[in-house]
Amino acid sequence: MQSFVRSLTKGSMTYIFIYGTLKKGQPNYYRMTDGSKGKAEYCGKGYTLEKYPLVIAGEYNIPFLLNVPGLGHHITGEIYSVNSQMLQYLDEFEGCPDWYQRTPVRITVVEWEGKNNPPEGSPAVNSIQECFVYCTTTYQPEWMKSPFYDNYDSYGDHGLQYVVH
Repeated sequence: MQSFVRSLTKGSMTYIFIYGTLKKGQPNYYRMTDGSKGKAEYCGKGYTLEKYPLVIAGEYNIPFLLNVPGLGHHITGEIYSVNSQMLQYLDEFEGCPDWYQRTPVRITVVEWEGKNNPPEGSPAVNSIQECFVYCTTTYQPEWMKSPFYDNYDSYGDHGLQYVVH
């Protein structure tokens, strides 16, 4: 694995790691493609270098990435490059900083198809890309007793489909 870590930003764009309802095929993905909210470009897939607990909780079956590094699983998700307008929109959508906190994490790249690659080329498979992720330190203590997942799918066999509200 390469030890080189790519930066959180490239020019005016910021890398975001999406693991929940904003991923392709999930209930809130349309928000990522709404140009009136800003620009979000899908770059590729990856997983967290460190393990984290990912739970589905609350009355709406919301996926929460608990900011407890080292516990849980390597979380799979999607990497996006977003402009400042989309970043601000995502902060508001995620209730940042009260509900979720935008936190830098290291992501192992599994595939990369980003069109706005840095001059030296796209990140290699198994390289590390630093991204922001929306995780939380403000969770209910009982959530630590919930099942931990490595990949969120609202329609998964866990039976906890996200409730649009």
